[in-house]
Amino acid sequence: MSEVTATAEAASPDVRKYIAGCVARARIAQTVSAGWTQSQVDDVVSAVAWAGYQQPNAEALARRAVEDTGMGRVEDKVNKIRRKTLGTLNDLHDALSVGVMSEDVATGIVEYAKPVGVVAALIPSTNPEATPINNTMMALKGANSVILAPSPGGANTCALAVEYMHKELAKTGAPLDLVQFLPEPSKEVSFELMRQCDLSVVTGSQKNVQAAYSSGKPAIGVGVGNAVVVIDATADLSDAAAKIKASKVYDYATSCSSENALVIDTRIYDAMLKELEAQGGRLLTTDEASSLQRVMWVDGRLSRDVIAQPPDKLAAMAGLEADISTEFFMVEQDGAGPDDPFSGEKLSVVLAIYRYSGFDEAVTWVRNILEYQGKGHSCGIHTKRESRARRLAAEIDVARVLMNQSHSRGNGGDFNNGLNFSLSMGGGTWAGNSISENLSYRHFLNTTRLALPIDGTIPTEEALWGSYWERYGR
Repeated sequence: MSEVTATAEAASPDVRKYIAGCVARARIAQTVSAGWTQSQVDDVVSAVAWAGYQQPNAEALARRAVEDTGMGRVEDKVNKIRRKTLGTLNDLHDALSVGVMSEDVATGIVEYAKPVGVVAALIPSTNPEATPINNTMMALKGANSVILAPSPGGANTCALAVEYMHKELAKTGAPLDLVQFLPEPSKEVSFELMRQCDLSVVTGSQKNVQAAYSSGKPAIGVGVGNAVVVIDATADLSDAAAKIKASKVYDYATSCSSENALVIDTRIYDAMLKELEAQGGRLLTTDEASSLQRVMWVDGRLSRDVIAQPPDKLAAMAGLEADISTEFFMVEQDGAGPDDPFSGEKLSVVLAIYRYSGFDEAVTWVRNILEYQGKGHSCGIHTKRESRARRLAAEIDVARVLMNQSHSRGNGGDFNNGLNFSLSMGGGTWAGNSISENLSYRHFLNTTRLALPIDGTIPTEEALWGSYWERYGR
């Protein structure tokens, strides 16, 4: 019996009854929101956003998240909450999600937005402070209700987030059951929620993603990140190093979008390493890398003890000499796959470093690393040649390719690129996901299409098969 099947069958009568009660309250509340105007919907979205964006609230959530999970850095989490909330609200600000969304006179198609219903949102331990706010904003934009299912380690943080959201929602007169959470989460409880809700959104554990897809209800899951970034000979090395450092150390690499491997042109390899060292990177010797590998991977699996930890703690765990100037570690690699664990996702302030000769080899390295882990998620390049960014986009099976940007900021939306703000990035079928884009409010909508009569034109056979007949005959 598979673990997913076992989980599905494990829900006790008491758990089923408990979840049924939560869902029933959510449905009653959602019946109210389903009748709201666009203005009323936007008010509750603004309320949730303000609950997270307020500086004191963001600081309290960040502190509790670090206390609860032992992961990340408070000041970065404060920035993450406020920046993601501001960007997401900006994305949602003028978007239509109630009633008529669009009308095309040429096709006669009128699109009406409708709610999906009760949304289950599973919250990862790496981001228990920002993800509840982000997911709730997008779900409520569609006039839905949402039930948050945090990881056990992040339950207290999620409770505080819901407390802040309820305080603001009460000002609008919205039913508070629009936003609920499970105070005593477990796999049994989370799976039962996914079985009874209308739509599940899962960020984090791939086991939870698999459970969502086998729950019998529609689900959106996101894949493993393992961003690979090419540095070519035309790149501004100082700018690239600064952006990579800022991204890699942000919240001690809790983001699945954080750079995990650099593929550097051999002609500028040494110069790039010097720039990275100037940014606080420490290149490990072979023996030091082996010591670090032993503590990072236990029985072939990434140890939770190293995830999103400060560099001095990693150094102490691996028996490395402490260095207060070190902000991240670099490990030179010449392989990708299970025998080279540094080539995979690390969720730690550790970068795998590769060198290449000729851009064809760079493309091959990106492909090989992502085939091991991270296919579908993202890759990037620092270059002055846009054609190379376009080549990666054309040839590599990922949903996002960033040029001259920090991945932990740019992948999830930034004010200097056109990706929407989100904390959940789909990787398409390459990653076993149902979406190949950033999660947005549009994923929380059903759409009714009214087809009005138009003066259509029936195509001729010549128009459709003419070129085919010329090449192959009739």
